[in-house]
Amino acid sequence: MQEPRLDPRAHAPYDRVEDYILEWTDRIWADAAIGAIPRMYSSDVIVRSATGVSVGVEPVVRGSLAKKAAFVDRIGVGEDVVWEPRGPSSFVSHHRVLHSGGQQGPWSYGPPLGRAAVSRNLPVCLVEDGLVSEEWVVRDEWAVVEGLGHDPAGIAVAAPADLAPLGDDGLFGRPAPDDPTRRGDSGERPAAHLAEATFAVGLWRDLIDRRRFDLVPDFYARDAILHTSRNRTVTRREGIRADLLAFLAPFPDARVEVRDVAAHASPHRGLRISVLWRLVGTYSGMPLYGAPGGEPVEIMGVSQYELERGRIRREYRIYDELAILAQIEAGRARG
Repeated sequence: MQEPRLDPRAHAPYDRVEDYILEWTDRIWADAAIGAIPRMYSSDVIVRSATGVSVGVEPVVRGSLAKKAAFVDRIGVGEDVVWEPRGPSSFVSHHRVLHSGGQQGPWSYGPPLGRAAVSRNLPVCLVEDGLVSEEWVVRDEWAVVEGLGHDPAGIAVAAPADLAPLGDDGLFGRPAPDDPTRRGDSGERPAAHLAEATFAVGLWRDLIDRRRFDLVPDFYARDAILHTSRNRTVTRREGIRADLLAFLAPFPDARVEVRDVAAHASPHRGLRISVLWRLVGTYSGMPLYGAPGGEPVEIMGVSQYELERGRIRREYRIYDELAILAQIEAGRARG
């Protein structure tokens, strides 16, 4: 099936969606055009990150200014943009970014220590009529903190993240979609690539939510490669299975939700699938983050898949373990 087409006004003044995402990102973060952010984001944009939700473009501007001042030379490279239309003049973008560089100014993590870090971010943006109206920001902050020489546990104690005031729907602010292969948090999907979206949702439903780790060969190629949190790389089906077990073991009662799916095929990259997901559970299992005490945890993450002959050849699974630790610390503080 042919890729759906967009009204050019959806990504103006750029010719392609990829250019819109990559060029705007460079303008803001490479060129420090912080004052141009209101030309990309709507005035009432909703930004959902691993530690909370903000409304309005002003928090985006203030936060970007502070972060750019602290990380002047930290550069992000756009590794991939997986996007889909959400109507004739709207689209959703799952944008994977590889960041590298050091810290030059004071930041919430502490003063500069003369070290550099490498990490991945994966923001998901809903762009309507040329402006970002909602964003789900996923970062591997543990890799940043550890690479810069700071202490993740100390940072979590100093800045616990209490998500309880957000209620049952948590960071997403709405119930999970009934069928994300057809309609996710970003809106209705086009009919293209329904089979691939169903494959990705099936992975999260059968393999992860239902704990059917024996089904790894149904989804992953023999020589699959996984890039995941803390800059770890895992290889082959045996490594994937071990990683999934370790991923869920700290939260044995966890349930997972697929929140949004995007699939895109291009001549130079082939077909890729991207999944925005949510995990909710309690820290009551494997003591990965200190002594477990049943503290509630919500994880927002994104997984991107590159396929080869109907199986996953490469996966990027990004989520924020520093935020997990900060949520656990908030639970401990509540006693």
